[in-house]
Amino acid sequence: MKRYWILIGTLLAIVPVTFAQTDNGAFKAMLETMYKKTVPLVSVAELKRMPNVVLLDTRARTEYDVSHLPNARWVGYDDFDLKRVSDVPKEANVVLYCSVGYRSERIGEKLLATGYQRVHNLYGSLFEWVNQGNPVVDKAGKPTQRVHAYSRLWGIWLKKGEKVYD
Repeated sequence: MKRYWILIGTLLAIVPVTFAQTDNGAFKAMLETMYKKTVPLVSVAELKRMPNVVLLDTRARTEYDVSHLPNARWVGYDDFDLKRVSDVPKEANVVLYCSVGYRSERIGEKLLATGYQRVHNLYGSLFEWVNQGNPVVDKAGKPTQRVHAYSRLWGIWLKKGEKVYD
């Protein structure tokens, strides 16, 4: 796992920051190398049309508290526990997200392995949601422009909003 993050970090470091900030193609290319596609992907537009969605945020609690998608539930990543979704029916439309989609894909794999049937990973995750101009809310449920950008390295992919780093 550590090797994977080192590889991704190295790839990100060699992409010029100006290119990453101006070219959505670079973001998409990065996502294509990162996703294993073990969990079906859903676009922001598709998510907006999905009925009765259960949104699950797989980031750290501190990231979620800064901002998250409206009506999303925090379930975490490092300390994820299936007990946090025990009330979610196995046939529910579940859409997971994190910053860019790596962590949410891993949690999606766990849900699929335990019998959840309609699990999706939000393509580009929170960064894509915000980059397309969609709203996020803080821990009190109030609209905010603040977005946890995970790290300065990953923050190059967030084009809109006020970047927050722990």
